[in-house]
Amino acid sequence: MRQDLKSLPKTLADDVARNLVMVARLLDTEPEEAYNYSRVALRLASRVASVREAAGFASYMTQRYAEALTEFRAARRMTGRADLWPVMADCERGLGRPERALAMAGEPEVKQLDKAGQVEMRLVAAGARSDLEQFDAAVVTLQSPELASNTVQPWTARLRYAYAEALIAAGRADEGRDWFAKAAEADTDGVTNASERLAEIDGLEFVDTLDPELAEEEQAGEPAAKPKAIAPDEVGDDRVIYESDEDVEEYYDEDDLEIDEDDVEDDDPARPARAEDGDRR
Repeated sequence: MRQDLKSLPKTLADDVARNLVMVARLLDTEPEEAYNYSRVALRLASRVASVREAAGFASYMTQRYAEALTEFRAARRMTGRADLWPVMADCERGLGRPERALAMAGEPEVKQLDKAGQVEMRLVAAGARSDLEQFDAAVVTLQSPELASNTVQPWTARLRYAYAEALIAAGRADEGRDWFAKAAEADTDGVTNASERLAEIDGLEFVDTLDPELAEEEQAGEPAAKPKAIAPDEVGDDRVIYESDEDVEEYYDEDDLEIDEDDVEDDDPARPARAEDGDRR
């Protein structure tokens, strides 16, 4: 990007760079905001390949697939690179044209992709097969050395997850469940919801114990428990002993809980010496 921006005047390059930084920061969490920043950068420097690519991804993340495809095609014409080929094919899927995505999966550009790009193209092709309800073909499309490998790569979790989904769609639920487990094992960064899908299949339900709404429901459904007191005969006199500081504070005034140190005899041999402030642990 820095190299691309050197073709612009310094002040303009700085303005474009600031907008591209915001696109990168917001793309995953606030894609609409990222899209707005990308349009500003596009108006300022539409002839810069990096700007067209960033605008393409912002459009893609907000499901503006026609705009995304236009930007990706422009960036590819400017650079001659093939690395955008899989996402361009996925835009065709988003536009309801899975046949075009499948046709792109067979083009020579696929051979120019690195390993990650080829895996991505395989995922897109399998998705296109599923769009056409060719579920068995989707399963076959995903079967590859990368899927069979025990080595965890950046694409491993997503590939296993897609394979599990394809198996489920093809009516092979038991195998799908096993592959969801494998996907969850590889997904240390949480890029998929494989763990949730696995729990759903197994009939498990996760409960967020810190959910404030759940806490309110529990409080509304059950009366507050009274502080538990120990009976007098258990302590040998008529004192009532409460089991927590909260219980004590509820039943005694604050003044009653204050201790006047002057009333305590310092010569009491049973009382340990008071530590100096510097010796407290």
